[in-house]
Amino acid sequence: MPTPILPPLGPDLRQWGRQLSAYLQRNLTKLGQKTDDDNPSENGVILWDRTNKYPVVSKDGAFVQVVLEDGHASFYRTTDVTAAAADTAYAITYDAPTGNVGIDRDAADNSKIVFNEAGEYLVMFSAQISSTSSSTVKVYKGHKLNGTDAPNNTIVYSLHQNDATVVVSRAAKFDVSAGDELQVMWAVDSTSGFLDASAATAFSPAAPATTLHITRMHG
Repeated sequence: MPTPILPPLGPDLRQWGRQLSAYLQRNLTKLGQKTDDDNPSENGVILWDRTNKYPVVSKDGAFVQVVLEDGHASFYRTTDVTAAAADTAYAITYDAPTGNVGIDRDAADNSKIVFNEAGEYLVMFSAQISSTSSSTVKVYKGHKLNGTDAPNNTIVYSLHQNDATVVVSRAAKFDVSAGDELQVMWAVDSTSGFLDASAATAFSPAAPATTLHITRMHG
């Protein structure tokens, strides 16, 4: 850590004391700047990493990022989501996110959600599924990370009657690198099934077809 530059002593100790007090008030609340010379051998030393623009703390021989969340977004789809064919996986395209920081849609493919920073993210999905068939309809939901199916996070739900509507949800954790792309995939075994965006009524606001909320938990 750089050695602090204190005010010069000078001949007037009272003036120096006032200058020292003012200096401490300005600087005691600031984190020291991390340099290549800083040694993380002692646990609990907190510094500011000016290159990466976040605080770090020494832990078990390494400087570890103190996460400033800097990664959250809420996505909604305010129109119905339908499938052109049965037993075929489709990526859901969400509307533009709201209140997002560090997470956004890919400009070239709005079905891809891009993470600006690496970390561990909690992804919370919900959908309002419906059917126009009296026969049983199965609806599937899953994720792809960088174009590859993410294991063990598929939802399978069955609707058993015409005009039935059910809300399904699931939370999943993803470890991502900066620039990684996440897609929400869905499929049905009959095109009678769809994700239903309900219109507003006189007593109730509109309901989105599907929502996606993402929050960064760790760096």
